[in-house]
Amino acid sequence: MARNLHNLLLRFNLHLRYCGNRQIVNRLSLRGLSTSQSLNLASKTESSTPSIKGPDDVPRYPGSRATEWTTHLKFLDPDRIEGIPVYHVMNSQGVVMGESQDPKLPEDMVVDMYQTMTLLNTMDKILYESQRQGRISFYLTNFGEEGTHIGSAAALNPKDLIFGQYREAGVLMWRGFTLDEFMDQCYGNESDVAHGRQMPVHYGSKDLHFVTISSTIATQIPQASGAAYAYKRAQNGLCAVCYFGEGAASEGDAHAAFNFAATLDCPVIFICRNNGYAISTPTQEQYRGDGIASRAPGYGMPCIRVDGNDIFAMYNVTKAAREICLSQSRPILIEAMTYRIGHHSTSDDSTAYRSVDEVNQWDKVENPILRLKKYMIAQDWWSEEKDKDWMKENRRRVIEAFQAAGKKKKPNPELMFGDVYDTLTKNLQQQMQYMKEHVEKYKENYPIDRFNSWKRNRQQYT
Repeated sequence: MARNLHNLLLRFNLHLRYCGNRQIVNRLSLRGLSTSQSLNLASKTESSTPSIKGPDDVPRYPGSRATEWTTHLKFLDPDRIEGIPVYHVMNSQGVVMGESQDPKLPEDMVVDMYQTMTLLNTMDKILYESQRQGRISFYLTNFGEEGTHIGSAAALNPKDLIFGQYREAGVLMWRGFTLDEFMDQCYGNESDVAHGRQMPVHYGSKDLHFVTISSTIATQIPQASGAAYAYKRAQNGLCAVCYFGEGAASEGDAHAAFNFAATLDCPVIFICRNNGYAISTPTQEQYRGDGIASRAPGYGMPCIRVDGNDIFAMYNVTKAAREICLSQSRPILIEAMTYRIGHHSTSDDSTAYRSVDEVNQWDKVENPILRLKKYMIAQDWWSEEKDKDWMKENRRRVIEAFQAAGKKKKPNPELMFGDVYDTLTKNLQQQMQYMKEHVEKYKENYPIDRFNSWKRNRQQYT
């Protein structure tokens, strides 16, 4: 009886080994290897496991990677685990700390990076002030986080699909979104591609492979995982890239997205901008563990923590992540440590929950723009005189685009009813007609002259 049981257990373990080997073959095949290559690699992987001697030699539970038993009752204490280090290339003075890590980017590219960051900074100042003057309804600045945008964007393929949260305007600017397009969207005027149907800063561009921003926190994370899975099936050599804040990582959508991407080996790069605050909630109240990167191993994802205020570090990390992402067909999590210098939005007053001295320290000492400027000056690629001239020029460009957008009319209100159905439904036609009649009847209460005129031909909507 005992001998039969032993033989049965042995056959069962051999069956498990075979099934595990087939799983390895399937995963390797999905990563572009031939069946023979997959079998060879799978055999090497399988041969590295201990030989089967009996049911109690090692744990064999399918839900973990445990390879040994212990009789020591000990809980894993996260407070005693050393924190994940922060990768950087330059210090706060713009000095490269390790020559081997210098990406050796050409002068014109580095200057372009600097000018894009400062142009974004100037645009933020003008549009923030314009909201305070009542010219636009809402705005979010990117102050302090410009390095996370430009450093990562420069390392990506322009056709990689971007899913942003709402504080990644620099990524879109690097890809070629013009000042006119930014201003038209924030004004919601007749030139806005969304016809004024989105809140300000909810940018999007099909041509630049940037999915339109959604207000709801974290919805873009599972969307990015799904898009990456489609890219994997298409084998198009591209990946999805998803930006989000550390606050969004507390949403259930983030868990679903990470687990989905990891188990299905989706080529997606998750970039978490850990800027210290989720609106008014500081990180020490947002989570107990070691940031966001520490969660990745639990999902089976490679991860790295990087100095987000170091544009070269962001470039190196994103470039390496993309190579791993595509060559191994698996997700990567990058945690970019940075600091939100501005208020969360024009609806927020951050002085209610943090000190001015704290903000000034990050603005004057750890600012990514100043860091890159110091590097460029040390390389003799830039000077204070060039900087002064450029700041005048970029302000002129922003003001010019701002004024042009403000003079344009608002979109035709009839456009509110389009782009939902292929053919305008009867109930929407009735609603549109009611709206027109209402506005005509009470036109003294509506600034009709600021909008494009009605389209008289109803057949255009049917």
